[in-house]
Amino acid sequence: MTEYFKGVPEIKYEGRKSKNPFSFKYYNPEEVIGDKTMKDHLKFTMSYWHTIAANGADMFGAGTYEKAWDNETDPMVIAKAKMEAAFEFMDKLGIEYFAFHDRDIAPEGKDLKETNAILDEVVAYCKELMQSHNKKLLWGTANAFNNPRYVHGASTSCNADVFAYAAAQVKKAIEVTKELGGENYVFWGGREGYETLLNTDLKLEQDNFARFLRMAVDYAEKIGFKGQFLIEPKPQEPTKHQYDYDVATVLAFLRGYGLEKHFKMNIEANHATLAGHTFQHEVAMARINGALGSLDINQGDPNLGWDTDQFPTNIYDAALLMYEVLKNGGIGKGGLNFDAKVRRASFKSEDLFLGYIAGMDTLAQGLRIAHRMLQEGEFEDNIAERYKSYTEGIGKDIVDGKADFESLESYALEHSHVKNESGRQELLEAKLNQYIFNE
Repeated sequence: MTEYFKGVPEIKYEGRKSKNPFSFKYYNPEEVIGDKTMKDHLKFTMSYWHTIAANGADMFGAGTYEKAWDNETDPMVIAKAKMEAAFEFMDKLGIEYFAFHDRDIAPEGKDLKETNAILDEVVAYCKELMQSHNKKLLWGTANAFNNPRYVHGASTSCNADVFAYAAAQVKKAIEVTKELGGENYVFWGGREGYETLLNTDLKLEQDNFARFLRMAVDYAEKIGFKGQFLIEPKPQEPTKHQYDYDVATVLAFLRGYGLEKHFKMNIEANHATLAGHTFQHEVAMARINGALGSLDINQGDPNLGWDTDQFPTNIYDAALLMYEVLKNGGIGKGGLNFDAKVRRASFKSEDLFLGYIAGMDTLAQGLRIAHRMLQEGEFEDNIAERYKSYTEGIGKDIVDGKADFESLESYALEHSHVKNESGRQELLEAKLNQYIFNE
């Protein structure tokens, strides 16, 4: 088989003092953290779209990335070359999982029938490579946003023919995900939103979105797909008002339509930024609601108001992210998918490896820090002390549902001089620095 990333060796752990750029400094897959190896904690996943399918194009210029198949013209030859390159890439990085949209791995044909036939051919080849390379599919999904037919959305389109086409495409994508043993299936809203209410039936669009998701649940049950269904929140881009704005919005939507038991969240760091939240906030919101499903790992640029999808290198964010994951008891069926791309000027094929190494090392060190934070329990002890008033007396009555406005008024009349304690935020942030700097 062709070697697509010539000159790039198998990436090994060499420790923090290594000067070799093609080595892990902090990610040691066999190192045991708590009760699991680092590899099992992190479940790193290759994103097919950014890693293999992307070419570095932006709205101001053509693609710049150097790809081994650039001179090929036959779409199927290109599709299979990309597939072979993907598995070589995962082998060299020691990554076990990958994720894809249907259109990442196979081109569209002249109609839906031909498109499905092309997809089947590529999926059969993918299945062979998965077996020979011992790889797993974290999740699949459908690209129901690129084609011009989705100009007004997919399940929320004003055109019923588009709704039907999107349903057929998602049906096929769920079947493909099941065929490849996918552990999850993701619904990314794409263009599920609106630009102006002057031409939008808001209620019909949201009702149709719910109908679409209900159909997907019913079909998955019908064919015996046991994977986890995930929704990926995103606030803006490409539409001005996305229906899946953030975790709280999606939870409210699911509960409003009685769908909450069927879906968890696939949370992306950069989407949290666009929603005005931290990644930690979004993950914590999902965690406390029993809805943390999987994670798309990247970071945004705080000076830029769009989805830059950079590889994560911020150790503060990594530590606080892994702190929430460990408090959740792990990521379950989900994983840590690198929904990240190298910068347009980083166009050499080896730059992809360097981006992944940086991200994997950052998350690995974040895991170590978060584990020590939880082991020592300083932050948990502080929170317990801060909310101690709800474990006794009137606070316990409130929590236990024994209090009402009348009893609380009686209590307040006798305890009108309220004494608060300091939140000590600066001390806690300094302690977080200690965990990070002393690791």
